[in-house]
Amino acid sequence: MSPVATQAVDAPTDPMTTSSLVYVSDYFSFVGSDGLGRVAFALDNNRGRDGAKYQAEHLVLLHDERTGWIDLLGNGAYPNTGRELARIPDSPHFHFDGTPEAGLTVTSMKNNLVLKVGRLSRHTQARHNGGETWMGSAPAELNWRGRTIQGRVIYEYVLMPNFNRLTRTYWGMWKQYQGLYLPALPAGDVYLHSHQSDQLAPLIAKVTGFTVVGEVPELMQDLTIEVLDEDFAPGFFRWPKQWRISWSGGGGAATMTLSLSFRKTLKNWLLGGFSMGIVTGEYSQAGQTIPIYGLAELIM
Repeated sequence: MSPVATQAVDAPTDPMTTSSLVYVSDYFSFVGSDGLGRVAFALDNNRGRDGAKYQAEHLVLLHDERTGWIDLLGNGAYPNTGRELARIPDSPHFHFDGTPEAGLTVTSMKNNLVLKVGRLSRHTQARHNGGETWMGSAPAELNWRGRTIQGRVIYEYVLMPNFNRLTRTYWGMWKQYQGLYLPALPAGDVYLHSHQSDQLAPLIAKVTGFTVVGEVPELMQDLTIEVLDEDFAPGFFRWPKQWRISWSGGGGAATMTLSLSFRKTLKNWLLGGFSMGIVTGEYSQAGQTIPIYGLAELIM
């Protein structure tokens, strides 16, 4: 059985039916490669309820190693006509079959894209005041523009009652968030994040991470994330662009050195911003070095 890290577990309730304000998110981060190079694909599926009204939204990004960022159809809000919260509601651009726990297929005919994700087991889990988050990873296959790209998906689920960022503004909710989704191909994963938000900390730990080798997950112990260099941003903040990360695990002390490239700014405020980028580097442990290629999510 996979080890699961669990924080403050409450008595079971169903906030999807008991809370008039609720937010749910399923995030898929895929990285894979074929004979034409590496491809990174991120699909964040958000939905919520605010009183009698229901919402839904996609955030979708694709980066081809040879040609850069690819514009895909389907970004932004769409009608949640079925009032779906437990499952991801279909949109005019994306259709969902299956569940994360049993295996899931995402089809986008308009983008000539199909993502097939294997069963996702829980590597981390936390609950607080009716909210829940869990993460997992699995082998995956992306069919895109006639290419069959084998890779990995790192998945993140979030449920938050008494909250809905799709209809309300929460200033200062995200502070210095750095999420790194780093498949160590062909059969491993590295995930970690750090942030400085006291509002999120009870549900989403300020610093945490896990590794997966041969489908066996392990939590990072004594995790330290050091930003070595930053990039200019048009405001009172900076984008991190180089990291040194260290932790300990069953294989002994481990380190990663990472660099950010091909950053794509999605939102920019005077005091912060939201961007995604490609991360490359090396993961070293027990005399072995593994190349890293993955995605970074930055909310400053």
